[in-house]
Order: sequence, then structure tokens, then C-alpha cells
Amino acid sequence: MKKPTMQMIADSAGVSRITVWKVLNGRPGVSPSLHDLILKTAEELGYPISRTLRTTSTNVTTNTVGTEENFTISVVVSRPDSSSFWMNIIHEIAKESVKKNYSLLYTYVPAEISGNYTLPEHLTSQTVSGMIVLNVYDSKLLSMLNQLSIPKVFLDCNTIFPLDSLKGDLVLLEGKYAVASITESLIKKGHKNIGFIGDIHYALTNHLRYEGYQAAMHKHNLKIPENVCFTSSIDPHSYFYRIHSFLETLPELPDAFICASDFIANCVFQFLTVNGYRVPEDIALSGFDNIMEYSEINELLTTVNIDTELLGKRLFYQLEYRMQKPNSNYELIYIKPEVIYRKSTN
Repeated sequence: MKKPTMQMIADSAGVSRITVWKVLNGRPGVSPSLHDLILKTAEELGYPISRTLRTTSTNVTTNTVGTEENFTISVVVSRPDSSSFWMNIIHEIAKESVKKNYSLLYTYVPAEISGNYTLPEHLTSQTVSGMIVLNVYDSKLLSMLNQLSIPKVFLDCNTIFPLDSLKGDLVLLEGKYAVASITESLIKKGHKNIGFIGDIHYALTNHLRYEGYQAAMHKHNLKIPENVCFTSSIDPHSYFYRIHSFLETLPELPDAFICASDFIANCVFQFLTVNGYRVPEDIALSGFDNIMEYSEINELLTTVNIDTELLGKRLFYQLEYRMQKPNSNYELIYIKPEVIYRKSTN
């Protein structure tokens, strides 16, 4: 018979997996009555209990202040080399893990999976106490991760995954109102023909940014110029080619382009520069993320600043809360960023 897992014991006793972990590892922080209940449940399920554990209930204290548990958490990420943006977030999660004496496992998963893909064993064997999911947008992979019975926090999601079935907290970067603000500022400066570029099917945050652009255009009774909007799905490895091909088909460029990210804005900027257009004299341009790795547009581009240091910390402490309160209602959390207006939209 297969040895019962800590999660099985937790489910049977109606407690968190972390509480079970404390009891089975002789750690403080669990009341005597709950300690005895967990041991009894574990024995009933066939979990081997040592003589030492059976005799420690009278010495257990409910005081958890100042205790540190050597938990293991995992950052699950796809295409981590795509931008310094993601690496900065992971770095901050790692720094917070060290402060808490947590072990951190870096788990790489592919951008897309086939039918025979299996998750890394340390995720399915309950080796980790929780996980933070970054930059994962494949629906099948999201579904597999979602089914794992460990506390989890997702940063963003794709647009077709049913959020009501998400078994974890979801953190989103608020983009609708930020992009609406940028779009409105352009309209007030006299721009009417404004296009949007970004794969709105790839990530929920991209779609929210597109909604912000739409909202501002509708607010000012401006028709969405579909001919200068490029919102189709784009393979991550073909952005430059697809965007440049789209721009080459335009008989005339619009007054401005709202881009779903700084990476896309950089693609557009490269095309404009090669073809003799000036930003902002000939066309205005904006991005999102405030990534400082595009040297030609760093000090030029109007964008939306994401504080990756604070975001990494926020994700870590949200996971810690989820680990401590696994049965509390799942949360949808919006992080409000700051718009940075620069020369590209003046």
C-alpha cells in the first residue's frame, strides 16, 4: 500500500499541509489537541509514527512568534531569458526566501507542451510547500499546474483559461486604466488616428491594456481604426518579423501607436528608424513595463513603470500567506503601476 502523503493527512484532519509538516517534523507552533488529532489521523491512514512524536504533544507550544521553517518553494517559469523583467522578479523572490530560511527551487517549463508532457517530479511528489507561476501561458500546462494540491500564486494568465476554476491566487498588473490614460493624453494633444499593437490573446494583462485603449477611444467618440491595429497571436520568436511585416503593409502610418509592451515598442521603433520616421515628430509611440534594456528608447519612451523589486516581494509574501491559510478564499489582486510620460508622446 502506498505511503499516505502529508496532503492526504491534512485533508483528512481538515488542516493545512504546513501544520501537518510541523507535527510530523517535531516543530513548534501547534496546539496539543491539534497535534494529537494529526498524529491519530496519520496513524489511521498508515503513516509511520515514531515513538518520539507520540510523546511530544505535552511539550508543544502554540507560540509561533520568531520561528522559521525550512520550507521549499518553487518558482515555475517559462522562457526566463526573454527579458530582464522576469529575472529581476525571480531575484527578489530568491532574496526574500533567504531571509525566511526557505529553500528555493527554480523550475523551468516549456512555453508549449505536447500530449505526453509530465511535470517535474518535485512538483508532483509534494517536495515543495508552494509555488509561484511566472510567464506561463500555455493552457494545457496551466491546467496541469492548477491541479496540483499545493499552495500557488500565479502572475498573469492567458485569456482563455477559466479564472473561476483557478485553484490559487492570481496577481495582475493593472493596465486598463494606465493605457487609457496614455491614450487620452494623445487624444487631447490632437491625435485621432491611433493604433494598438500587441498580442491580446497571449496574456490577460495584454487584453486589459487593449481594453484601456478601446475605452479611451470610445470615451472621445473615436472609431477604432482596425487597419492600423495588430492584435493577432504572435509566436514569441517571430515578433520582429510579424510586426515589421504588418507595418510594411500600411499605406500610411497613424498618428500614434500604443504598444502592449516596451519590447513591442522597440520593434516598432526599429522599423520607424530604418524607414526614416522620427518619434515623436512624425509618429508618437508608447510602451509598457519600463524595461531599461532597450538603449535607443530608454530615455525617450512613454511607458508604465513596473517595480519588479516590489512585485517579487509581493508574490513571495502572497505565497507565504497562501501556505499559512490554504483554505481561505482565493484572491484576485491588481498591482497599480505608474505611468511615466516621456518625449515619445509629446
